[in-house]
Amino acid sequence: MTRASCFLLIAALLPFGFSAAAEKPEGFRSLFNGEDFSGWKVPEGDGGHWRVVDGVIDYDALSEAPGDKNLWSEESFGNFELRLDWRITSTPFENPNVPLIKPDGSHKRDEHGEEIRITVPDSDSGIYLRGSPKSQVNIWCWPIGSGEIYGYRVDGNMPPQVRAGATPTTAADNDIGEWNTFEITLVGEKLTVVLNGITVIDDVRLPDIPEEGPLALQHHGRKNEAGEWVSSPSLVQFRNIHIREL
Repeated sequence: MTRASCFLLIAALLPFGFSAAAEKPEGFRSLFNGEDFSGWKVPEGDGGHWRVVDGVIDYDALSEAPGDKNLWSEESFGNFELRLDWRITSTPFENPNVPLIKPDGSHKRDEHGEEIRITVPDSDSGIYLRGSPKSQVNIWCWPIGSGEIYGYRVDGNMPPQVRAGATPTTAADNDIGEWNTFEITLVGEKLTVVLNGITVIDDVRLPDIPEEGPLALQHHGRKNEAGEWVSSPSLVQFRNIHIREL
């Protein structure tokens, strides 16, 4: 058996959540040690739904916390470059309300002027920057792709160039269950997002973003009394979270 064949066999036998720690990029420091939530604030009353499993942060979208269910960093950051891996583990919810988004950030309409909505299997999470849900870098299954800055794209009070700039230039996501890599650079009000080596948000200005604040891994979704998902759940994993302050 060749060395390459051995590698492929070993990779195939690894458990789904396994993650050997990636080499820390030069000049960066780790925000997740792969063992526990040191440096992070688990929501009070979470009930063990935010977990560390086989070296990754795993979330099942069922946090029992009565308040904020997001996972927040203990530290706050101003200007930085953030690198992390993420993947969607499954998409049990059929989202019936997904718009077709045009390059300017607006929604495509039909011949009657009504927004076109489609149904897609969906999971939904994201990265809050500087403590602000509005400056979230989205993770989801919409055709526009992950990396969108939803809070700015849909804000009708924002200048057209901001709404267009907050819209991904392409859908660069890998398939469900595969790992993706974000490289997020925030300096002042300017944000760039690279997804899997492709720049999807290019130096967009985010007016009035806080000067600094913590990061958060977003909770999304809930079930009804029958145990059915009624909105897109954050069925996600994260690993290899590194930051370089600028």
